[in-house]
Amino acid sequence: MGFSVTILGNSSAKPTPKAHPSAQVVNLNEQYYLVDAGEGVQQQLIRRGINPLRLRAVFISHLHGDHCFGLFPLIATLGLMGKHTPLDVYAPAPMGDILEYHRRYFWEDLPYEVKWHEIRTTEHGIIMENSTLEVWSIPLRHRVPTAGFHFKEKQPGLNVEKFKIERYGLSIAQIVAAKRGEDIELADGTLIPNSEITYTPYKARSYAYLSDTAYSAKAASLVEGVDLMYHETTYAMSDSQWAKGRGHSTTHEAAKAALKAGAGRLIIGHFSSRYKEPELLERECREIFPNTDLALEGQTFTIEEQR
Repeated sequence: MGFSVTILGNSSAKPTPKAHPSAQVVNLNEQYYLVDAGEGVQQQLIRRGINPLRLRAVFISHLHGDHCFGLFPLIATLGLMGKHTPLDVYAPAPMGDILEYHRRYFWEDLPYEVKWHEIRTTEHGIIMENSTLEVWSIPLRHRVPTAGFHFKEKQPGLNVEKFKIERYGLSIAQIVAAKRGEDIELADGTLIPNSEITYTPYKARSYAYLSDTAYSAKAASLVEGVDLMYHETTYAMSDSQWAKGRGHSTTHEAAKAALKAGAGRLIIGHFSSRYKEPELLERECREIFPNTDLALEGQTFTIEEQR
């Protein structure tokens, strides 16, 4: 089963000739979720080969333009593309009022429903759940109410070893019972422990998106053990005074958060346009957290299955 993150935009505050504002797509088993929607996100989706009609939901971390200005034309385009199923939008208040304003003046004939779900940015909890995924909100520290998102794959069910089915002559009913976690009693009265005949296909995986935020040990601890973690890295260490004043993080703070979380891998983005070579930011992060990569536009990061 696939679990990946595709970067659609990685710049802060404004578009540049080479970069778009924040936007990503999480793909879990061919179910697509948009995370933040900076300007130009609809074009970026198409450019990266992702059909916008395949989006199941949109998650907006906070109501700064570089994270949400692309949502409104995207909604209109989905209507023009023939969307008829509802689109769930998870975002802080007053996004509901903003969506209603657009509906009244621009979307009167929209052929589908836009359903807003309020994110309470001071609370840590599940905001969306289906059969394969939980999405948790992560309180962050920014100038406006902001939440990060923790995408947690649900643990896949047990499988039964094929050669054990043959060895013990298991019936279909016994196989189903074993998959439920039950021990199996054979016809001769022998009790086979469930662990003897079953295995977990792979360990459940997770991805954390820590959007605009100052360093937060609490946020890092809430995503402890995450496989892949994105952390905004707006500033180099030499500009730490700007980070502190604007509610953003430096390279070393992002790396420190990854260490605190025990993350498997760190990707960084939301770069200030003052840095012409973001590799500088990558190098500074690697001084503390070596397994760091740039969240470059168009790049897809895959979270591999592990037994």
